[in-house]
Parts: sequence; C-alpha cells; structure tokens
Amino acid sequence: MGQAFLASYLIGLREGLEMVLVVSVLVAYLVRTGRRKHLLPVWAGVGAAVALSLLFGWLLTYFSSTVLYGPQHELFDAITSVVAVGLVTWMIFWMRRTARRLSGELRSRLDGAIGVGAGALGMAAVVGIAFLAIVREGLETTLLFFASAQGATTAAPLMGIGAGLATSVVLGVLLYAGAIRINLTRFFTISGVLLIFVAAGIFKYGVHDFQEAGVLPGLSHLAFDISGVLDPNTWYGSVIAGLFNITPQPSVLEMVAYVIYLVPVLALFLWPSRGRKAAAPAPGAVADVPPAAAPSENARHVPA
Repeated sequence: MGQAFLASYLIGLREGLEMVLVVSVLVAYLVRTGRRKHLLPVWAGVGAAVALSLLFGWLLTYFSSTVLYGPQHELFDAITSVVAVGLVTWMIFWMRRTARRLSGELRSRLDGAIGVGAGALGMAAVVGIAFLAIVREGLETTLLFFASAQGATTAAPLMGIGAGLATSVVLGVLLYAGAIRINLTRFFTISGVLLIFVAAGIFKYGVHDFQEAGVLPGLSHLAFDISGVLDPNTWYGSVIAGLFNITPQPSVLEMVAYVIYLVPVLALFLWPSRGRKAAAPAPGAVADVPPAAAPSENARHVPA
C-alpha cells in the first residue's frame, strides 16, 4: 500500500496546493476590492473545473478497464503515461518561470472579466476565468494520477491522492487565514524534485507497457534483479518504490528511459536561471497568499 499511496499523495499535495493558491488569489482579491458578489461565479467556475476533471478521470478508467483489452489496453496505458510525463514536465518548468507574476495576471484577468458588465455576461466571464485557471491543473492532476496508479489492485492510490488534496486544502485555508507561514518557493522546489522522480518512474512504466504491447522489444532483458534485497512490503522498500520508482526487476530499456529522462530534467530544474533571485518575491506573486482580512495588497506575504 505504501508504494502506491506515497506517489499519489505527492501528486495530490503538489497539484492540489497549486489549485488552492490560485483560488485563494481570486477570492482574496474580490474580498479586498469589495466585490463579494462575484465570489459565487468564482466558486461556480471552480466547481465546473473539478467536475470536468472527475469526468475525465472516469472516462480514462472506463476506456482502460472496459473498452480496451490485451495489447490495446497496454498501448493505451503507455500512451497516457508518456502524455502525463510530458504535461507534468511542462507544468514544473512553467510554474518555476511564471509563479512570481501569476497572481498579478490572475487579478488582471479577473478585472477584465468583471469589466465586461454587471449582468449575466460579466458573471459568465468571471466563471470562465475561474474555470480556466483551475481546469488545466485539474485535468493534469487526473491524467498524472491515472498514469501513476496503473496496475494498482487496492484503493491505496485513491486514498493517497485524497489525502494529498485534503492536506493541500487545509494548508491553503491556514495560509489564507494567516495562521501559518510556509516558504512556498522551497516547498515547490522540493516537491518538484520529487515529482520529477515520480514522472521518471511513470515514463519507465510507460516503456514497460510499450514492451508488453509488443511495440518495443526487450521485455525479458533485465537490467538487474534485486528482488532479494528490495522488498516492497517493507517501509523502506515502499518509500524507494513509491518516490524513486526503483523496482526489483526492470528491463534494460526501462532503466535507459528512466535515466534519460531523470538526469537532464533534474539538472535543468535545479540549474539556477537568470530570472530567479534570492530576494523575496514581488507583491502579487503566487507564493503570496494574503489573509482575507488584510487591509491592503502589500499587507502580509508568505516569504519565498
């Protein structure tokens, strides 16, 4: 249970906190500017995004478990794994690049939507802003969770992502209320590194599924066999398998894919970019989740 739970928990925590922070920015801005009547459209947009993400997850599960069989099933799982890895890789680097200005962009879009008009058209525009801000993260989370949970025979992955999302909501509420202060830059850096390991494992599983579908050769050519050393039933075996995706009997092609993805992506992610400064982020960064009661935009910020 531990292996499937840990990876899913990390996905739920990381992706969930991103969504919660986006919602916090929208809600806090409306409260501060005295436009509480637009809170309902914001929540309607969030609800629609969540509903679409759940529907997407159901469709993935339905096609994988009911419609497709044999090699078709393996090929579908392999393709979704590769797509999920591509999306999560793009998301990690996109968030690192745009986090400091995302909050300002969200508020600007919200102002533009409200400026459309005070009637139904303006409300619909606000719904659309909230929907688009959340649906990308929701669909991405669903696809990544589906790819990571392939082959699971228990409810551990579902429990893990549920616990991760619940934790992210609790953290988001506490941040919004000013009850806690978290270095979100450090959090997203650490969780990003761990998520890269999870993505490398998903990519490795995707290659394995391509091999089982007969698209790629070498399924029986093992890179190594440490089944006598790495016991997935132990706590340390669960941690290693869940977070770092080291399995006892991987094929040579699986390990090649794992290393080819992990090494360059991890190096690029940790490589300091010219745009990243050691100073605290400017007011309005996504890491700045101001308490609802704060009197001004620059009142209190979560340090990065």
